Amino acid sequence: MTNPLYDTLFGQHQGKTTPFLELVDGTIVTHNEYLQLAAQYAHAFTQLGVKPGDRVAVQIGKSPQALAVYAACVQAGIVFLPLNTAYIADEVSYFVENSGARVILCDGKRSEALEPIAQSTGAILETMNDDGSGSFAMQAEVMPSAFATIDRAEDDLAAFLYTSGTTGRSKGAMLTQGNLLSNSKALTDEWVFTSDDVLLHALPIFHTHGLFVATNISLLSGCKILFMSKFDLNVIIEQLPNATTMMGVPTFYTRLLEDERFTRDLARHMRLFVSGSAPLLAETHVQFEERTGHRILERYGMTETNMNTSNPYKGERRAGTVGFPLPGVEIKITDSNTGATLQQGDIGEIEVRGPNVFKGYWQMPDKTAAELREDGFFVTGDLGQIDDDGYLHIVGRNKDLIISGGYNIYPKEIELLLDSEEGVLESAVVGVPHPDFGETVVGFLVAEGGAQLDLAAIKKNIGASLARFKHPQKLIVVPELQRNTMGKVQKKAMREDYKNMFALA
Repeated sequence: MTNPLYDTLFGQHQGKTTPFLELVDGTIVTHNEYLQLAAQYAHAFTQLGVKPGDRVAVQIGKSPQALAVYAACVQAGIVFLPLNTAYIADEVSYFVENSGARVILCDGKRSEALEPIAQSTGAILETMNDDGSGSFAMQAEVMPSAFATIDRAEDDLAAFLYTSGTTGRSKGAMLTQGNLLSNSKALTDEWVFTSDDVLLHALPIFHTHGLFVATNISLLSGCKILFMSKFDLNVIIEQLPNATTMMGVPTFYTRLLEDERFTRDLARHMRLFVSGSAPLLAETHVQFEERTGHRILERYGMTETNMNTSNPYKGERRAGTVGFPLPGVEIKITDSNTGATLQQGDIGEIEVRGPNVFKGYWQMPDKTAAELREDGFFVTGDLGQIDDDGYLHIVGRNKDLIISGGYNIYPKEIELLLDSEEGVLESAVVGVPHPDFGETVVGFLVAEGGAQLDLAAIKKNIGASLARFKHPQKLIVVPELQRNTMGKVQKKAMREDYKNMFALA
Protein backbone atom coordinates (compact mmCIF):
# COMPACT_ATOMS: atom_id res chain seq x y z
CA MET A 1 0.00 0.00 0.00
CA THR A 2 1.18 3.53 -0.76
CA ASN A 3 -0.03 7.10 -0.54
CA PRO A 4 -1.23 7.84 -4.10
CA LEU A 5 -1.70 11.60 -3.68
CA TYR A 6 1.65 12.19 -1.99
CA ASP A 7 3.55 9.81 -4.24
CA THR A 8 2.16 11.34 -7.44
CA LEU A 9 2.20 15.04 -6.61
CA PHE A 10 5.02 15.40 -4.09
CA GLY A 11 7.12 12.23 -3.99
CA GLN A 12 8.30 12.58 -7.58
CA HIS A 13 10.19 15.74 -6.55
CA GLN A 14 12.15 14.25 -3.64
CA GLY A 15 15.76 15.41 -3.82
CA LYS A 16 15.18 17.72 -6.78
CA THR A 17 16.75 21.16 -6.61
CA THR A 18 14.55 22.52 -9.40
CA PRO A 19 12.64 25.71 -8.50
CA PHE A 20 9.11 25.18 -7.20
CA LEU A 21 8.21 28.62 -5.83
CA GLU A 22 9.68 31.98 -6.76
CA LEU A 23 8.65 34.83 -4.47
CA VAL A 24 8.21 38.47 -5.44
CA ASP A 25 11.54 39.37 -3.80
CA GLY A 26 13.35 36.79 -5.94
CA THR A 27 13.65 34.11 -3.24
CA ILE A 28 13.58 30.60 -4.68
CA VAL A 29 12.16 27.59 -2.85
CA THR A 30 13.23 24.35 -4.53
CA HIS A 31 11.08 21.25 -4.65
CA ASN A 32 13.37 19.50 -2.20
CA GLU A 33 13.42 22.41 0.25
CA TYR A 34 9.64 22.50 0.14
CA LEU A 35 9.34 18.77 0.83
CA GLN A 36 11.89 18.88 3.65
CA LEU A 37 9.88 21.64 5.33
CA ALA A 38 6.68 19.61 4.84
CA ALA A 39 8.36 16.59 6.44
CA GLN A 40 9.29 18.64 9.51
CA TYR A 41 5.69 19.82 9.77
CA ALA A 42 4.46 16.23 9.46
CA HIS A 43 6.71 15.28 12.40
CA ALA A 44 5.41 18.26 14.41
CA PHE A 45 1.77 17.24 13.83
CA THR A 46 2.57 13.68 14.84
CA GLN A 47 4.27 14.90 18.01
CA LEU A 48 1.13 16.88 18.85
CA GLY A 49 -0.80 13.61 18.79
CA VAL A 50 -2.46 14.03 15.42
CA LYS A 51 -3.21 10.66 13.84
CA PRO A 52 -4.09 9.64 10.28
CA GLY A 53 -7.70 10.60 9.58
CA ASP A 54 -7.69 13.43 12.13
CA ARG A 55 -8.62 16.91 10.92
CA VAL A 56 -6.36 19.97 11.12
CA ALA A 57 -8.11 23.35 10.73
CA VAL A 58 -5.80 25.90 9.10
CA GLN A 59 -6.49 29.65 9.06
CA ILE A 60 -3.20 31.25 8.09
CA GLY A 61 -1.97 33.69 5.46
CA LYS A 62 -0.63 32.59 2.09
CA SER A 63 3.05 31.73 2.24
CA PRO A 64 5.41 28.91 1.18
CA GLN A 65 5.14 27.61 4.74
CA ALA A 66 1.34 27.55 4.53
CA LEU A 67 1.58 25.56 1.31
CA ALA A 68 3.97 23.14 3.03
CA VAL A 69 1.33 22.49 5.72
CA TYR A 70 -0.88 21.04 2.97
CA ALA A 71 1.90 18.68 1.84
CA ALA A 72 2.59 17.69 5.45
CA CYS A 73 -1.05 16.73 5.98
CA VAL A 74 -1.08 14.60 2.83
CA GLN A 75 2.16 12.87 3.82
CA ALA A 76 0.97 12.17 7.38
CA GLY A 77 -2.50 11.01 6.31
CA ILE A 78 -4.16 13.99 8.00
CA VAL A 79 -7.35 15.57 6.65
CA PHE A 80 -6.49 19.12 5.61
CA LEU A 81 -9.16 21.74 6.44
CA PRO A 82 -8.28 25.19 5.02
CA LEU A 83 -10.38 28.10 6.27
CA ASN A 84 -10.99 31.47 4.68
CA THR A 85 -8.73 34.01 6.40
CA ALA A 86 -11.65 36.46 6.50
CA TYR A 87 -13.73 34.24 8.81
CA ILE A 88 -14.29 35.68 12.28
CA ALA A 89 -14.04 33.63 15.49
CA ASP A 90 -17.74 32.72 15.59
CA GLU A 91 -17.52 31.26 12.09
CA VAL A 92 -14.31 29.37 12.87
CA SER A 93 -16.01 27.97 15.97
CA TYR A 94 -18.64 26.22 13.83
CA PHE A 95 -16.06 24.68 11.48
CA VAL A 96 -13.89 23.41 14.34
CA GLU A 97 -16.83 21.99 16.28
CA ASN A 98 -18.44 20.43 13.21
CA SER A 99 -15.24 18.87 11.88
CA GLY A 100 -13.90 17.76 15.27
CA ALA A 101 -10.53 19.28 14.32
CA ARG A 102 -7.66 18.00 16.46
CA VAL A 103 -5.51 21.10 15.83
CA ILE A 104 -6.24 24.72 14.98
CA LEU A 105 -3.35 26.40 13.19
CA CYS A 106 -3.81 30.16 13.02
CA ASP A 107 -1.95 33.44 12.65
CA GLY A 108 -0.50 34.65 15.94
CA LYS A 109 -2.71 37.76 15.80
CA ARG A 110 -5.80 35.52 15.92
CA SER A 111 -4.72 33.23 18.74
CA GLU A 112 -6.36 35.22 21.53
CA ALA A 113 -9.74 35.21 19.76
CA LEU A 114 -9.51 31.50 18.92
CA GLU A 115 -8.20 30.28 22.28
CA PRO A 116 -11.72 29.93 23.79
CA ILE A 117 -12.72 27.80 20.80
CA ALA A 118 -9.74 25.52 21.32
CA GLN A 119 -10.57 25.17 25.01
CA SER A 120 -14.24 24.42 24.43
CA THR A 121 -13.58 21.83 21.70
CA GLY A 122 -10.42 20.27 23.12
CA ALA A 123 -8.42 21.24 20.05
CA ILE A 124 -4.74 22.16 20.24
CA LEU A 125 -4.05 25.77 19.21
CA GLU A 126 -0.79 26.49 17.39
CA THR A 127 0.35 29.57 15.48
CA MET A 128 2.01 30.25 12.13
CA ASN A 129 2.52 33.79 10.88
CA ASP A 130 2.89 35.10 7.33
CA ASP A 131 6.68 34.98 7.62
CA GLY A 132 6.62 31.34 8.73
CA SER A 133 7.30 32.06 12.39
CA GLY A 134 5.11 30.97 15.29
CA SER A 135 4.77 28.23 17.88
CA PHE A 136 4.21 25.48 15.31
CA ALA A 137 7.23 26.52 13.26
CA MET A 138 9.41 26.54 16.38
CA GLN A 139 8.46 22.96 17.13
CA ALA A 140 9.00 21.89 13.53
CA GLU A 141 12.43 23.45 13.01
CA VAL A 142 14.13 20.90 15.28
CA MET A 143 12.44 17.94 13.55
CA PRO A 144 14.06 15.65 10.95
CA SER A 145 13.72 16.73 7.34
CA ALA A 146 12.52 13.29 6.24
CA PHE A 147 9.25 11.62 7.21
CA ALA A 148 8.04 8.08 6.56
CA THR A 149 4.97 8.66 4.41
CA ILE A 150 1.79 7.19 5.88
CA ASP A 151 -0.03 4.63 3.75
CA ARG A 152 -3.38 5.78 2.40
CA ALA A 153 -5.78 4.54 -0.25
CA GLU A 154 -7.43 6.59 -3.00
CA ASP A 155 -10.75 6.36 -1.14
CA ASP A 156 -9.26 7.81 2.07
CA LEU A 157 -10.10 11.41 2.92
CA ALA A 158 -7.50 14.04 2.05
CA ALA A 159 -9.38 17.28 2.73
CA PHE A 160 -12.52 18.94 3.99
CA LEU A 161 -13.74 22.02 2.18
CA TYR A 162 -16.72 23.81 3.67
CA THR A 163 -19.27 25.22 1.28
CA SER A 164 -19.70 28.98 1.33
CA GLY A 165 -23.07 28.73 3.04
CA THR A 166 -24.88 30.99 0.57
CA THR A 167 -27.93 28.70 0.64
CA GLY A 168 -27.81 27.52 4.25
CA ARG A 169 -25.44 26.27 6.93
CA SER A 170 -21.98 25.46 5.58
CA LYS A 171 -21.48 21.79 4.81
CA GLY A 172 -18.15 19.97 5.05
CA ALA A 173 -17.46 18.38 1.67
CA MET A 174 -15.29 15.28 2.14
CA LEU A 175 -12.70 15.03 -0.63
CA THR A 176 -10.69 11.86 -1.12
CA GLN A 177 -7.20 11.33 -2.43
CA GLY A 178 -8.75 9.94 -5.61
CA ASN A 179 -10.96 13.01 -6.06
CA LEU A 180 -7.99 15.38 -5.97
CA LEU A 181 -5.68 13.15 -7.97
CA SER A 182 -8.09 12.44 -10.83
CA ASN A 183 -8.89 16.12 -11.25
CA SER A 184 -5.23 17.14 -11.22
CA LYS A 185 -4.38 14.62 -13.92
CA ALA A 186 -7.32 15.59 -16.12
CA LEU A 187 -6.60 19.32 -15.92
CA THR A 188 -2.85 18.95 -16.44
CA ASP A 189 -3.52 17.02 -19.65
CA GLU A 190 -6.40 19.19 -20.88
CA TRP A 191 -4.53 22.46 -20.34
CA VAL A 192 -1.22 21.01 -21.61
CA PHE A 193 0.88 21.90 -18.57
CA THR A 194 4.54 20.85 -18.63
CA SER A 195 7.68 21.47 -16.59
CA ASP A 196 8.47 24.34 -18.97
CA ASP A 197 5.51 26.36 -17.71
CA VAL A 198 5.64 29.17 -15.17
CA LEU A 199 2.34 29.80 -13.37
CA LEU A 200 1.51 33.26 -12.02
CA HIS A 201 -0.28 32.43 -8.75
CA ALA A 202 -2.14 35.28 -7.01
CA LEU A 203 -5.13 33.25 -5.78
CA PRO A 204 -5.80 32.40 -2.12
CA ILE A 205 -4.93 28.85 -1.06
CA PHE A 206 -7.90 28.26 1.24
CA HIS A 207 -10.07 27.62 -1.82
CA THR A 208 -10.12 24.80 -4.38
CA HIS A 209 -9.06 27.11 -7.25
CA GLY A 210 -5.75 28.25 -5.79
CA LEU A 211 -5.00 25.05 -3.88
CA PHE A 212 -6.34 21.94 -5.59
CA VAL A 213 -6.26 23.32 -9.13
CA ALA A 214 -3.31 25.72 -9.39
CA THR A 215 -0.98 24.06 -6.87
CA ASN A 216 -1.73 20.44 -7.71
CA ILE A 217 -1.33 21.03 -11.45
CA SER A 218 2.01 22.72 -10.81
CA LEU A 219 3.21 19.82 -8.70
CA LEU A 220 2.04 17.19 -11.16
CA SER A 221 3.57 18.93 -14.18
CA GLY A 222 6.72 20.07 -12.37
CA CYS A 223 6.29 23.68 -13.43
CA LYS A 224 7.44 26.69 -11.42
CA ILE A 225 5.05 28.97 -9.54
CA LEU A 226 5.52 32.75 -9.35
CA PHE A 227 4.05 32.93 -5.87
CA MET A 228 2.24 36.10 -4.77
CA SER A 229 0.66 36.48 -1.35
CA LYS A 230 -2.34 38.25 -2.91
CA PHE A 231 -3.47 39.99 -6.08
CA ASP A 232 -1.45 43.17 -6.56
CA LEU A 233 -1.97 44.80 -9.94
CA ASN A 234 1.50 46.39 -10.06
CA VAL A 235 3.22 43.13 -9.21
CA ILE A 236 1.10 41.18 -11.70
CA ILE A 237 2.11 43.57 -14.48
CA GLU A 238 5.74 43.38 -13.37
CA GLN A 239 5.77 39.57 -13.27
CA LEU A 240 3.65 38.77 -16.30
CA PRO A 241 6.59 38.74 -18.78
CA ASN A 242 8.18 36.00 -16.64
CA ALA A 243 5.13 33.73 -16.75
CA THR A 244 3.52 31.44 -19.33
CA THR A 245 0.18 30.84 -17.60
CA MET A 246 -2.14 32.54 -15.13
CA MET A 247 -5.22 31.45 -13.22
CA GLY A 248 -7.59 34.06 -11.86
CA VAL A 249 -11.09 35.14 -11.00
CA PRO A 250 -12.95 37.62 -13.24
CA THR A 251 -11.89 40.57 -11.09
CA PHE A 252 -8.23 39.88 -11.96
CA TYR A 253 -8.96 40.32 -15.65
CA THR A 254 -11.18 43.38 -15.35
CA ARG A 255 -8.53 45.06 -13.20
CA LEU A 256 -5.86 44.31 -15.80
CA LEU A 257 -8.03 45.71 -18.59
CA GLU A 258 -8.48 48.96 -16.66
CA ASP A 259 -4.69 49.54 -16.68
CA GLU A 260 -3.10 50.99 -19.82
CA ARG A 261 0.16 49.18 -19.01
CA PHE A 262 -1.57 45.87 -19.79
CA THR A 263 -0.80 45.56 -23.49
CA ARG A 264 -0.52 42.92 -26.17
CA ASP A 265 3.26 43.10 -25.88
CA LEU A 266 3.14 42.49 -22.13
CA ALA A 267 1.12 39.30 -22.65
CA ARG A 268 3.00 38.00 -25.68
CA HIS A 269 4.93 35.37 -23.68
CA MET A 270 1.74 33.88 -22.23
CA ARG A 271 0.15 30.73 -23.60
CA LEU A 272 -2.91 30.46 -21.30
CA PHE A 273 -5.19 32.58 -19.12
CA VAL A 274 -7.76 30.63 -17.06
CA SER A 275 -10.76 32.14 -15.28
CA GLY A 276 -13.16 30.59 -12.78
CA SER A 277 -14.90 30.75 -9.38
CA ALA A 278 -17.44 33.23 -10.78
CA PRO A 279 -18.92 33.91 -14.24
CA LEU A 280 -16.89 36.00 -16.66
CA LEU A 281 -18.82 38.64 -18.57
CA ALA A 282 -18.92 38.14 -22.34
CA GLU A 283 -17.78 41.76 -22.66
CA THR A 284 -14.63 40.94 -20.68
CA HIS A 285 -13.91 38.04 -23.06
CA VAL A 286 -14.17 40.36 -26.05
CA GLN A 287 -12.13 43.21 -24.54
CA PHE A 288 -9.41 40.83 -23.38
CA GLU A 289 -9.05 39.24 -26.80
CA GLU A 290 -8.98 42.63 -28.52
CA ARG A 291 -6.31 43.88 -26.12
CA THR A 292 -4.03 40.83 -25.99
CA GLY A 293 -4.93 38.43 -28.75
CA HIS A 294 -5.62 35.80 -26.07
CA ARG A 295 -9.01 34.24 -25.44
CA ILE A 296 -9.57 33.48 -21.75
CA LEU A 297 -10.32 29.83 -20.99
CA GLU A 298 -13.31 29.54 -18.67
CA ARG A 299 -14.12 26.39 -16.73
CA TYR A 300 -16.74 25.20 -14.22
CA GLY A 301 -16.19 23.65 -10.83
CA MET A 302 -17.40 23.69 -7.26
CA THR A 303 -16.37 22.80 -3.74
CA GLU A 304 -17.82 19.29 -3.88
CA THR A 305 -16.32 18.29 -7.21
CA ASN A 306 -13.30 20.44 -8.03
CA MET A 307 -13.46 21.00 -11.79
CA ASN A 308 -16.21 19.46 -13.94
CA THR A 309 -15.93 21.09 -17.37
CA SER A 310 -13.59 23.28 -19.36
CA ASN A 311 -13.57 25.19 -22.59
CA PRO A 312 -11.08 23.52 -24.94
CA TYR A 313 -7.41 24.40 -24.95
CA LYS A 314 -7.38 23.62 -28.66
CA GLY A 315 -10.65 24.65 -30.23
CA GLU A 316 -13.25 27.37 -29.78
CA ARG A 317 -13.38 28.92 -26.33
CA ARG A 318 -16.95 30.11 -26.39
CA ALA A 319 -17.82 33.16 -24.27
CA GLY A 320 -20.78 32.62 -21.97
CA THR A 321 -20.13 28.90 -21.71
CA VAL A 322 -17.97 26.66 -19.54
CA GLY A 323 -17.16 24.16 -22.25
CA PHE A 324 -17.33 20.38 -22.18
CA PRO A 325 -17.06 17.71 -19.46
CA LEU A 326 -13.51 16.78 -18.50
CA PRO A 327 -12.35 13.24 -19.36
CA GLY A 328 -14.09 10.74 -17.12
CA VAL A 329 -16.76 13.24 -16.06
CA GLU A 330 -20.42 12.95 -17.08
CA ILE A 331 -22.83 15.89 -17.16
CA LYS A 332 -26.60 15.76 -17.56
CA ILE A 333 -29.45 18.26 -17.27
CA THR A 334 -32.44 17.11 -15.24
CA ASP A 335 -35.85 18.23 -14.06
CA SER A 336 -35.39 19.70 -10.57
CA ASN A 337 -38.60 18.08 -9.31
CA THR A 338 -38.54 14.65 -10.90
CA GLY A 339 -34.85 14.06 -11.63
CA ALA A 340 -35.72 13.04 -15.19
CA THR A 341 -33.10 13.78 -17.83
CA LEU A 342 -34.16 16.65 -20.10
CA GLN A 343 -33.66 17.04 -23.83
CA GLN A 344 -30.60 18.84 -25.15
CA GLY A 345 -31.19 22.60 -25.09
CA ASP A 346 -33.68 22.52 -22.20
CA ILE A 347 -32.85 24.38 -18.99
CA GLY A 348 -32.63 22.27 -15.86
CA GLU A 349 -30.47 21.20 -12.96
CA ILE A 350 -26.88 20.26 -13.67
CA GLU A 351 -25.87 16.83 -12.36
CA VAL A 352 -22.33 15.52 -12.50
CA ARG A 353 -20.74 12.10 -12.04
CA GLY A 354 -17.10 11.12 -12.10
CA PRO A 355 -13.98 10.35 -10.03
CA ASN A 356 -13.84 14.03 -9.03
CA VAL A 357 -17.16 13.93 -7.13
CA PHE A 358 -16.81 14.10 -3.34
CA LYS A 359 -17.63 11.34 -0.86
CA GLY A 360 -20.42 13.23 0.91
CA TYR A 361 -21.04 15.86 3.58
CA TRP A 362 -19.40 15.33 6.96
CA GLN A 363 -21.95 14.21 9.58
CA MET A 364 -24.86 15.19 7.30
CA PRO A 365 -26.27 11.91 5.94
CA ASP A 366 -29.62 13.46 5.00
CA LYS A 367 -27.97 16.25 3.01
CA THR A 368 -25.67 13.71 1.38
CA ALA A 369 -28.59 11.47 0.40
CA ALA A 370 -30.51 14.45 -0.99
CA GLU A 371 -27.70 15.71 -3.20
CA LEU A 372 -25.65 12.59 -4.02
CA ARG A 373 -27.76 10.06 -5.87
CA GLU A 374 -27.31 6.30 -5.50
CA ASP A 375 -26.07 6.09 -9.09
CA GLY A 376 -23.23 8.51 -8.27
CA PHE A 377 -24.65 11.67 -9.85
CA PHE A 378 -24.28 14.79 -7.72
CA VAL A 379 -27.12 17.32 -7.86
CA THR A 380 -25.14 20.55 -8.11
CA GLY A 381 -27.92 23.07 -7.47
CA ASP A 382 -26.79 24.94 -10.60
CA LEU A 383 -29.15 25.48 -13.52
CA GLY A 384 -27.80 25.01 -17.00
CA GLN A 385 -28.37 23.93 -20.57
CA ILE A 386 -26.28 22.13 -23.18
CA ASP A 387 -26.35 23.78 -26.59
CA ASP A 388 -26.40 22.05 -29.98
CA ASP A 389 -22.59 21.95 -30.06
CA GLY A 390 -22.32 20.37 -26.61
CA TYR A 391 -21.14 23.46 -24.70
CA LEU A 392 -22.51 23.82 -21.16
CA HIS A 393 -24.13 27.15 -20.26
CA ILE A 394 -24.62 28.06 -16.59
CA VAL A 395 -27.97 29.81 -16.18
CA GLY A 396 -27.79 30.34 -12.41
CA ARG A 397 -28.36 28.67 -9.08
CA ASN A 398 -31.57 26.68 -8.56
CA LYS A 399 -32.02 28.70 -5.38
CA ASP A 400 -31.85 31.87 -7.50
CA LEU A 401 -34.72 30.80 -9.75
CA ILE A 402 -37.51 33.39 -9.54
CA ILE A 403 -41.11 32.17 -9.57
CA SER A 404 -43.41 35.11 -10.25
CA GLY A 405 -47.14 34.55 -10.65
CA GLY A 406 -46.42 30.86 -11.24
CA TYR A 407 -43.92 31.51 -14.04
CA ASN A 408 -40.26 30.47 -13.87
CA ILE A 409 -37.79 33.29 -14.52
CA TYR A 410 -34.06 32.66 -14.98
CA PRO A 411 -32.02 35.68 -13.80
CA LYS A 412 -29.21 35.04 -16.28
CA GLU A 413 -31.49 35.80 -19.25
CA ILE A 414 -32.27 39.24 -17.87
CA GLU A 415 -28.69 39.89 -16.72
CA LEU A 416 -27.35 39.31 -20.23
CA LEU A 417 -29.70 41.96 -21.58
CA LEU A 418 -28.86 44.42 -18.81
CA ASP A 419 -25.11 43.88 -19.28
CA SER A 420 -25.44 44.74 -22.97
CA GLU A 421 -27.00 48.15 -22.23
CA GLU A 422 -24.81 51.20 -22.80
CA GLY A 423 -23.11 52.39 -19.61
CA VAL A 424 -23.76 49.16 -17.66
CA LEU A 425 -20.63 47.43 -16.37
CA GLU A 426 -22.40 44.46 -14.78
CA SER A 427 -25.69 43.45 -13.24
CA ALA A 428 -27.38 41.01 -10.88
CA VAL A 429 -31.04 40.02 -10.90
CA VAL A 430 -32.84 38.59 -7.87
CA GLY A 431 -36.38 37.79 -6.83
CA VAL A 432 -37.86 39.59 -3.83
CA PRO A 433 -41.21 38.94 -2.10
CA HIS A 434 -44.26 40.56 -3.70
CA PRO A 435 -47.81 40.58 -2.27
CA ASP A 436 -49.48 39.82 -5.62
CA PHE A 437 -46.99 37.65 -7.52
CA GLY A 438 -45.20 35.85 -4.67
CA GLU A 439 -41.91 37.11 -6.08
CA THR A 440 -40.96 39.82 -8.51
CA VAL A 441 -37.83 40.78 -10.40
CA VAL A 442 -35.35 43.40 -9.15
CA GLY A 443 -32.21 44.29 -11.08
CA PHE A 444 -29.03 45.78 -9.61
CA LEU A 445 -26.76 47.70 -11.96
CA VAL A 446 -23.16 48.86 -11.67
CA ALA A 447 -22.38 51.81 -13.93
CA GLU A 448 -19.28 51.90 -16.11
CA GLY A 449 -16.74 54.54 -15.02
CA GLY A 450 -19.11 57.19 -13.69
CA ALA A 451 -21.73 56.79 -16.44
CA GLN A 452 -25.21 58.16 -15.68
CA LEU A 453 -27.73 55.40 -16.33
CA ASP A 454 -31.16 56.17 -17.77
CA LEU A 455 -33.12 53.48 -15.92
CA ALA A 456 -36.39 54.17 -17.76
CA ALA A 457 -34.68 53.76 -21.12
CA ILE A 458 -32.94 50.57 -19.98
CA LYS A 459 -36.25 49.08 -18.81
CA LYS A 460 -37.84 49.93 -22.14
CA ASN A 461 -34.93 48.48 -24.14
CA ILE A 462 -34.77 45.14 -22.37
CA GLY A 463 -38.56 44.93 -22.20
CA ALA A 464 -38.62 44.59 -25.98
CA SER A 465 -36.82 41.23 -25.63
CA LEU A 466 -38.66 39.84 -22.59
CA ALA A 467 -42.10 38.50 -21.86
CA ARG A 468 -44.03 40.89 -19.66
CA PHE A 469 -43.81 38.67 -16.56
CA LYS A 470 -39.98 38.82 -16.76
CA HIS A 471 -39.76 42.61 -16.71
CA PRO A 472 -37.92 43.99 -13.65
CA GLN A 473 -40.28 45.80 -11.31
CA LYS A 474 -37.34 47.88 -10.16
CA LEU A 475 -33.80 48.71 -11.31
CA ILE A 476 -31.33 49.91 -8.67
CA VAL A 477 -27.90 51.43 -9.31
CA VAL A 478 -25.27 50.29 -6.78
CA PRO A 479 -21.55 51.13 -6.48
CA GLU A 480 -20.65 47.43 -6.70
CA LEU A 481 -22.29 44.03 -6.42
CA GLN A 482 -22.00 42.17 -3.11
CA ARG A 483 -19.45 39.38 -3.53
CA ASN A 484 -17.62 36.83 -1.42
CA THR A 485 -13.83 36.52 -1.37
CA MET A 486 -13.79 34.44 -4.56
CA GLY A 487 -15.84 36.98 -6.48
CA LYS A 488 -19.18 35.19 -6.42
CA VAL A 489 -22.18 37.52 -6.30
CA GLN A 490 -24.04 37.07 -3.02
CA LYS A 491 -27.64 37.04 -4.19
CA LYS A 492 -28.92 35.63 -0.92
CA ALA A 493 -27.65 38.73 0.92
CA MET A 494 -29.15 41.01 -1.74
CA ARG A 495 -32.55 39.34 -1.43
CA GLU A 496 -32.39 39.70 2.32
CA ASP A 497 -31.49 43.40 2.14
CA TYR A 498 -34.43 44.20 -0.15
CA LYS A 499 -37.00 41.65 1.05
CA ASN A 500 -39.39 44.34 2.30
CA MET A 501 -39.23 46.52 -0.81
CA PHE A 502 -42.79 45.65 -1.90
CA ALA A 503 -44.24 44.83 1.49
CA LEU A 504 -47.73 46.17 2.13
CA ALA A 505 -47.84 49.13 4.50
